[in-house]
Amino acid sequence: MAQTSTTQWAELETALQHVFQDRRRLEEALTHASSLNERKGGEPRGDNERLEFLGDAVLDLIISEALVERYPEATEGALSKMRARLVSEAALAQVARRLGLGRFLRLGRGEELSGGREKSSLLADAFEAVVAAVYHDGGYETARRTVLTLLEPEFVEELASGVVDYKTQLQEYCQQLFGQLPLYRVTRESGPDHRKVFQVELMINGRCYGDGTGKSKKEAEQRAAKEALEKLLQQTSRGKS
Repeated sequence: MAQTSTTQWAELETALQHVFQDRRRLEEALTHASSLNERKGGEPRGDNERLEFLGDAVLDLIISEALVERYPEATEGALSKMRARLVSEAALAQVARRLGLGRFLRLGRGEELSGGREKSSLLADAFEAVVAAVYHDGGYETARRTVLTLLEPEFVEELASGVVDYKTQLQEYCQQLFGQLPLYRVTRESGPDHRKVFQVELMINGRCYGDGTGKSKKEAEQRAAKEALEKLLQQTSRGKS
């Protein structure tokens, strides 16, 4: 690839929300093993395989911690399924493409000619290595901020998929507490037909307990149910204290 300019590196650092103290860490994270045989003197010495190994572990910890915090009612099985999707090759490659990591990869001629810059496996591995580079350079909190910011669209998608079914949980809880089901009402629709945004209000006993916004009614209802469930659990907890 052409030499990456200082401006291009700075753009990537902006996207990662971290300015490297030692940019060689970032360069190593984007160096594929296939380029080693073509390395000239003075160029970076290592490939990204060791960083990829570390990044995999760092990602697992960050994602696991975030899932436990975001979904307090989810079972261990549900959390495991969500984590598996969020750290899958497809998901990480998607994040890498949003970052444009492909253009920064240092590849050997064979990988270059075979379309290595677009291969999901290489992109996912590169993203894991970049996470490790950020962790090495800035510490855990910096890596955590970077990962959660970059994977926020994937977290939203998980919520919309209903893996954690807040509507069902809330329905069961309402039946126990009130002997009735919550009511959902679409209060607003906005945007063009192909990019609709829905706002939903959730009522229990004539009182609004939650509202949610989403790209589908299902997503908006899940968000409203999550808010209502959290309020009811807090009220119940205060009543017991």
